[in-house]
Amino acid sequence: MRAKIGNASISVERGDITDREVDALVNPANTALTMTTGVAAAIKRKGGVIIEEEALRQEPVEVGDAVLTPGGNLHATHVIHAVVMGADLKTDADIVGRTTRAVLAMADKHRLTSIALPALGTGVGHLAPAAAADAMIQAVVAHLKAGKTALKRVVFVLYLDDAYRAFTDTLKRVGGIQ
Repeated sequence: MRAKIGNASISVERGDITDREVDALVNPANTALTMTTGVAAAIKRKGGVIIEEEALRQEPVEVGDAVLTPGGNLHATHVIHAVVMGADLKTDADIVGRTTRAVLAMADKHRLTSIALPALGTGVGHLAPAAAADAMIQAVVAHLKAGKTALKRVVFVLYLDDAYRAFTDTLKRVGGIQ
């Protein structure tokens, strides 16, 4: 599933985010920035402990913010740590939307042209995939429509069927795809 917004494309794909060849992968993080479960653990396993060590050097980070680290051994050059929850490990669609905007601002600050995002907040944060999809895709579409971005390719990489369906349905609706 793919949509074109201005000079950029948004796509929804199934698979393992750690395999993507993009400028940056997005890691769903908590304020502690430890990478112990879910997507974070997969990124650390494949990219190396250096990613977590570099993230920890940037503490403290508030919920809704994002920090950039090197990509270690990943195909991606960087990892953007999207802080979608605090120590309570809870999040909501508003926080996911705000954090997605912080990720996009970080990408622009570093002139990144491609990023891959998972379904933020849907693992440990227990946010429904449809709520995450709506918040994230709305933020990305608005950012790309504003036109002042280096981003040319935004890929949502989903591992689970329900998240893939939610993001595909939302992109069809928000992206105006028939």
